[in-house]
Amino acid sequence: MGNAAALLLPLALGYLLGSIPFGLILTRLAGMGDIRAIGSGNIGATNVLRTGNKALAAATLVGDALKGTVAILIAGAIWGPNAALVAALGAFIGHIAPVWLGFRGGKGVATFLGCLIGLDWRLALVFAAVWLGMAFAFRYSSLSALTASIVVPLVAWLGFGQFQLAALLALLAALLWIKHAQNIQRLLAGTEGKIGQKG
Repeated sequence: MGNAAALLLPLALGYLLGSIPFGLILTRLAGMGDIRAIGSGNIGATNVLRTGNKALAAATLVGDALKGTVAILIAGAIWGPNAALVAALGAFIGHIAPVWLGFRGGKGVATFLGCLIGLDWRLALVFAAVWLGMAFAFRYSSLSALTASIVVPLVAWLGFGQFQLAALLALLAALLWIKHAQNIQRLLAGTEGKIGQKG
């Protein structure tokens, strides 16, 4: 029971921090109404960018990333490295399925990156490098994120020998892919919007 409690506390901490809907909060504070009524209806930075406010989108990206990082750092400092992994899971689930918004959250890319920053900054650099490389080559944001999310667990396992971390990241990647199901369908159909593409 002690072990269960030690896992539930960082999980709850991560979920609570991860479920803060920065996109929704920031757009409302800026007087833009409910971001869920715009574009894809998503609360993440990509949809906030559709308002035309790049600063607001950037702030959303930072907020969504840092809530994962902060959850991990707090849990790790209080309960140790295993708790940090659990907090990462909680933060990611909190972002993609916040209870306050009827479990309809973002797609998790920024929070995934924030979790990497908190768990191993080297993996965050790997993610960013793969994302940028794919984005430059193909100009699909979703494809870039999906590819990077696959590469990172492999690097954690085969490159750094961190099997436990790799397993967690593989789980987060699977959830990220599920959240991108419609993007994957559009990629396969050739109808996915490209970075910088109008309309």
